[in-house]
Amino acid sequence: MEEVMIIKIKGEEVPVTLLDKTEKNSNHKNTKKMSMNAVNPVNGSIVEEYRQHTVEQILDIIDKSHASWKMWKDSSFKERAVLLRRAAEILRSRKEKYADLMTKEMGKLTKDGKAEIEKCAWVCDYYAENGEKFLSREDIKTDASSSYVTYNPLGVVLAVMPWNFPFWQVFRFLAPALMAGNGAVLKHASNVTGCSLAIEEINKDAGFPNDIFRSLIIDSSQVKMVIENPLIKAVTLTGSTEAGRSAASIAGQNLKKIVLELGGSDAYVVLKDADVKKAAETCVNSRLINAGQSCIAAKRFIVEQDIYGEFVEEVREILESKSIGSPNDDDTDIGPMARKDLRDEIHEQVQESIKKGANCLLGGVIPDREGAYYPPTLLTDVKPGMPAYEEEIFGPVASVIKANSEEDAIHIANESFFGLGAAIFTSNHEKGEKIAAEELEAGFCAVNDFVRSDPRLPFGGIKESGYGRELSSIGIKEFVNIKTVYVK
Repeated sequence: MEEVMIIKIKGEEVPVTLLDKTEKNSNHKNTKKMSMNAVNPVNGSIVEEYRQHTVEQILDIIDKSHASWKMWKDSSFKERAVLLRRAAEILRSRKEKYADLMTKEMGKLTKDGKAEIEKCAWVCDYYAENGEKFLSREDIKTDASSSYVTYNPLGVVLAVMPWNFPFWQVFRFLAPALMAGNGAVLKHASNVTGCSLAIEEINKDAGFPNDIFRSLIIDSSQVKMVIENPLIKAVTLTGSTEAGRSAASIAGQNLKKIVLELGGSDAYVVLKDADVKKAAETCVNSRLINAGQSCIAAKRFIVEQDIYGEFVEEVREILESKSIGSPNDDDTDIGPMARKDLRDEIHEQVQESIKKGANCLLGGVIPDREGAYYPPTLLTDVKPGMPAYEEEIFGPVASVIKANSEEDAIHIANESFFGLGAAIFTSNHEKGEKIAAEELEAGFCAVNDFVRSDPRLPFGGIKESGYGRELSSIGIKEFVNIKTVYVK
């Protein structure tokens, strides 16, 4: 059963749903402070223990964020831009510190962590430079003496974010949200709570108003309560399809806007006229991003039968050359996965695929070493009914699927439940562009390259990969009131 608390907002009594007692880990009293640990995936040591916020603290944070937003919404674009640029400067000056934090909390290669921080600084600078232009008044000629569109902030937005890119996933939402005049509260993944608090620290040190951005140290069962709070005006979530369905249902019941960036099983289609070596290198490099723990990593290599054997051998050679080791070592290609349970989950998917007929040409065995490591794994002859064909495998596992023809390859790519990213490899650029633009069913389609997020380009998916867009001029308009003004 659900528990309900009556709170007062603007003098009115409002019922707020607390925890569903049937949910896992929700059988504690709401006034009790529970703890959550950040565990180093390299050696299993506890990085830090954090105390969860009580219900009273959660409500207080939301209330303060709303009060801060009421002042922040009247700030000018120039004022907001100055603070975003300061945030970018702080990010760059603390790059080593924050990269080390990511390494400790979720096992990211330190060199990749530094690159992630640089990208966060980039998105801050990008919206500081372009936000006012994106949200400027648009005059439209009608029968009125004056008619135009304005873009006004909505209020405090709840962000529910994952652990795999613990700074970037937040800043790609937060930079445009703040530039648009919104406030935000963040429910980050529990294993990267330190990163969540570090982002709060960055905003404070940059000079943003107190409470305009706050971290909520809560578990998943408390997200419903936050979405239902009348002071939360919208939601953005990056995570699994299951989490997206749950959050979208709650947001829908409360008539609140939500943007979802969910799972992906990105298809990389390799046609028979492609440069096989370059295609294999691109596919492998994409597959191994963040130890394979990326929604937009290449996950299904769909290859025309004429070059299938050659492509498989190229992929095998490249995978065999990749080194597994300490995430602090610049020579390491693949570090640990974020948690052992996640490692064990993809191992089960691999083993189930093998049982159903897939050939494991490389890897597929949990290493006899400390930490949440999993080797680069190559599965061939992957067919329908196998986890490697049907599901997202969130780790360093390459699934190679044989296609009878170009048409068959595109059909296989599109029959997935997912639609986040896709790529096409061919020496015929005109044909590749046509397939990417008109035939592949995904939110981002690349030709002879890998899928990536870029502040200048809209990012998001279709089908079970979610809806809505982040980044670019489109992303900043997701959480504003697009208001028509008509003056006679």
